[in-house]
Amino acid sequence: MAEQDPLAGIAVFVAAGRAGSFTLAAERLGLTKSAVGKTIARLEARLGVRLFHRSTRLTRLTADGEAYLAACAAAIDEITAAQGALTSAGAVLSGRLRIDMPVSFGRRILLPLLAEIVAPHPDLHLSLTFTDTTSDLITEDIDLAIRFGALEDSSQLIARHLINAPRTLVASPAYLDRHGRPGTPDELAQHHGIVGTGKGPPLDWLVRDGEVVRRIVPRPMHRAADGEAIVDLAIAGLGMCQMPLFMVRNAIADGRLEAVLPDLADVPVEVHMLWPQRRHLSPRVRHVVDHLLAFAAEGRLV
Repeated sequence: MAEQDPLAGIAVFVAAGRAGSFTLAAERLGLTKSAVGKTIARLEARLGVRLFHRSTRLTRLTADGEAYLAACAAAIDEITAAQGALTSAGAVLSGRLRIDMPVSFGRRILLPLLAEIVAPHPDLHLSLTFTDTTSDLITEDIDLAIRFGALEDSSQLIARHLINAPRTLVASPAYLDRHGRPGTPDELAQHHGIVGTGKGPPLDWLVRDGEVVRRIVPRPMHRAADGEAIVDLAIAGLGMCQMPLFMVRNAIADGRLEAVLPDLADVPVEVHMLWPQRRHLSPRVRHVVDHLLAFAAEGRLV
């Protein structure tokens, strides 16, 4: 009787374990949910242990499954790193790279640069998601993410600073004609704020006041989890917002928006790249990270 392949089903198991869902794992692997379920069942039968608790609503790892996932995921990362080490610097990269980024920054700034990065590598495929809410890189199997603002501490993620994006406060001329043009930071709190949500753009504004940076909490007249929507509401005259300059530069230039306290409200926002903590960085991710850092140094991300 032929010896069974000890690696059979491991990639499917790791994908399902990381996704927390057979359905999501199937989508990411290009398989059917049934094929994923059968592969996991065969692996469990071979090991003689149950790896997942299954119910009609929930699929989660057992204690044995969690321990086995940690070992298998580490082994796959080592194999990926070994393959990368054998790849010469000039070789054509291949595989799929999943990148998550803010909507406006992703579409306006990053998308053309990513197209430039992958153009010489026809076997390197992108899966891009655009959202202004915070995604979980581990559970959603994201290779690289772009994040604005302060980062939460996490031992599971690696972060690299990309740029400091300039910001400004803006409102429509019509709104400012009705409500007045603030002359000091203290006057900002009385204005109608268009702000983000807890998981999206910030709820407050940052302005310079002498040698310190003050946090202003405006009256949150309108909230949106999408930065583009916040800008559109400001253009419509519904209030004031603080956004990265690249998002409002054209609207200021053509008169739809007016900068408010431009010398005080230009506190930049940090932009970082994040990826899951692994012993080795995959060649695909390293290729994109290195290029984005180079583009940042050239001033192409602002």
